[in-house]
Amino acid sequence: MKMASKRVFHLHLVSDATGETLNAVARAACAQFEDAQPIEHVYALVRGPKQLERVLGEIESAPGIVMFTMVNEELRERLEARCLDIQTPCISVLDPVMGALGSYLGKKSSHKPGSQHTMNAEYFGRIEALNYTMSHDDGQSAGDLNDADIILVGVSRTSKTPTCIYLANRGIKAANIPIVPGVVLPPDLETAKHPLIVGLTTSPDRLIQIRKNRLLSLHENTQTAYVDQDAVEEEVAVARKLCARNGWPVIDVTRRSIEETAAAVLNLYNERQKVS
Repeated sequence: MKMASKRVFHLHLVSDATGETLNAVARAACAQFEDAQPIEHVYALVRGPKQLERVLGEIESAPGIVMFTMVNEELRERLEARCLDIQTPCISVLDPVMGALGSYLGKKSSHKPGSQHTMNAEYFGRIEALNYTMSHDDGQSAGDLNDADIILVGVSRTSKTPTCIYLANRGIKAANIPIVPGVVLPPDLETAKHPLIVGLTTSPDRLIQIRKNRLLSLHENTQTAYVDQDAVEEEVAVARKLCARNGWPVIDVTRRSIEETAAAVLNLYNERQKVS
């Protein structure tokens, strides 16, 4: 039986800031409709009439669904009015949240475009975390691991680096240390008291598949211990024993996305913060 083809539609994302929040919301929503495929039209930093007119022209030439985050009332009204004229759905994704917050707090929002991206202490904290994370990737710069908030350990290709970068973008100083057969771990890893140390693991079969794809992309020989079934199973087992011996929690990333892995790590981190 033939599977039904996906319904393709135009999705216009209009923001007066970077569009990061809007894009994340739109993609999360669209992911719930597996038989639909959006063609994304992204418009960021739309803060003036001329910019909006260009956007409206594109919407008219490729009608679909419009989602927006804009705080300027005049621009909002113009966007909503034109979408009404051409009978295109137009959704302000933050209005329900802002309305609920305003009602609860008894205050009005600041109506500042991109307020969440203000260069304040939190912003510079994220930059510092990202710099730390990049300089402590894959076991680099060992010696100041106690300055980390989180350290991820695990065998090769268990998504340690992308997870650390994701955490750094949330202001977390994250280092990662590979567990390699025959290679001694940094001495300050087991003595570090400040950071939460978490082990990442995955199923040997999945790990072999990922490693083979990696070797193929590099045009290297796939007949090595790096992808040998027995060797990989032993490697994973040794890593698990190491974590158990040190009391480090372990997260299985076999069926997790980077975002899901990071969320699980952050849950452990937040629980630890409450206790300490």
